[in-house]
Amino acid sequence: MHAKLALILLVLRCAFALGQNSPQPPATATISAPSLSEDQIRQLIRQTAEKDMENDKRQRDYTYIQREEEHRLDGKGQVKSTEIKTSEVMELYGEQVERLIAKDDKPLSDKDAKKEEEKIQKVIEKRKNESEGDRRKREAKEEKEREQGRQFVREVADAYNFKFAGTESLAGRDTYVIDGEPKPGYQAHMKEAKFLPKFRFRAWIDKDESQWKKLDIQCIDTVSFGLFLARIHKGSRILIEQTRINDEVWLPQHIAVKIDVRLALLKNFNVEDDITYRDYKKFRTNTKIVPIGEAQQPH
Repeated sequence: MHAKLALILLVLRCAFALGQNSPQPPATATISAPSLSEDQIRQLIRQTAEKDMENDKRQRDYTYIQREEEHRLDGKGQVKSTEIKTSEVMELYGEQVERLIAKDDKPLSDKDAKKEEEKIQKVIEKRKNESEGDRRKREAKEEKEREQGRQFVREVADAYNFKFAGTESLAGRDTYVIDGEPKPGYQAHMKEAKFLPKFRFRAWIDKDESQWKKLDIQCIDTVSFGLFLARIHKGSRILIEQTRINDEVWLPQHIAVKIDVRLALLKNFNVEDDITYRDYKKFRTNTKIVPIGEAQQPH
């Protein structure tokens, strides 16, 4: 994944739900339902975030195909170049690994395919030869990162004023529609949370399972990371959608990114990224594998 996109997704992954106030859905898509109070919404947000972190763990039990289509735009917003990469994603000895399998929707050459296989083998050898001490250090670091994620989620729930915007049916599932606006004057407790006032959001949360189905995100002010290392400009936007897999977990289905970012002293990058995820297959148990097309059907 490209560094600029990874930067955005790393921030938003922890937040789980930062998004744009989208236009109201058509009347036919809206379901009559009682309103939720702001306290109820805040509790729902925390519950959804906890489940999302559990989904992140369970995703490691799956292999899947990730297709990323990147469009670089000129100053007038016209596409000047396109790059497409398709990868197989898997978990090897606790490390997520991407194996490139196609470029611009064409299979890799034998030479490039061999390089990808060699990369995978290096990961396997590294993990197989990992000492007990190194393994414990790695696991301790991962647990520390998870705890920081939990703390960050608590900040998200406190940093916004929430509004119940109604209910809507998405892919046959009833969802609560929640808007979040930055709380004026909020002071972040974590350094990583100081950017929260720079985003507003709309989230669609599944009513039956308290899982987020869709997030619509908008940057409403310039966000700076480090000392001029990166700047994300106002108007950048991310749409994230999830789907229910194997009746046990909710995993990414689609991410659309439109971002205007400046990296270090380089010129601005105006980029549109579209990432799709498919062919989820569980590989650590004998659970029946359900194709993603079926997984999207209502239950």
